[in-house]
Amino acid sequence: MTAASSALPQHFDEIYQSIPPTVTLIAVTKFLPVETIRAAYERGIRHFGESRVQEAIAKQAQLTDLPDITWHLIGHLQTNKARKAVEHFDWIHSVDSLKLAQRLDQAAQELEKTPHCCLQVKLVSDPPKYGIDAAELGSLLPQFDQLIHLKLRGLMTIPPQGASKETVREVFTGAKSLADTINQQGFTHLQIDQLSMGMSGDYQEAIACGATMVRLGTVLFGPRPPSA
Repeated sequence: MTAASSALPQHFDEIYQSIPPTVTLIAVTKFLPVETIRAAYERGIRHFGESRVQEAIAKQAQLTDLPDITWHLIGHLQTNKARKAVEHFDWIHSVDSLKLAQRLDQAAQELEKTPHCCLQVKLVSDPPKYGIDAAELGSLLPQFDQLIHLKLRGLMTIPPQGASKETVREVFTGAKSLADTINQQGFTHLQIDQLSMGMSGDYQEAIACGATMVRLGTVLFGPRPPSA
């Protein structure tokens, strides 16, 4: 074990090994130093999540010797940063509007890339959060299906902060049901086989409800430093 690897919290391996092999663990490293990413990589992590495009680009430049990392953008993405996101991320989880998806599709065509994407959806009312209201999504699906330069294959959702356990379960089971409904409609390009849901406080419930990706930060690394 290297010095960098030993700097991880003692519970890191316990949490990592508790994730079922059918679920992708995305280690959320926003605001954490490159050394922490290297330490997690040494322990076997290959999927890393960042919330800010510029912060991720700076880290990626220092990790070019680790070519098999899969980078996930999990934070809100402004349309004016769509091209940078396509250029630097393998997965974009926070596609929260048709306008953003169209901008990403245009960038993907120009860059000759096909990023994997998740539609960020809201299953219950939660005004502070970004996302497409589930009730409005149905009418937009044919337009999403036309975006042939994106691999739209996931739904991402976040329960409201402070929600009851019942509401959290309602959100997660609702996402699974919504994915099934979309897949039954016979779209050409829009095929949902990934559910990105579950963070440090609720990932076990998310897995029980069908999550295929969980996004874990604090539970893996401990309290993160204040943001810059």
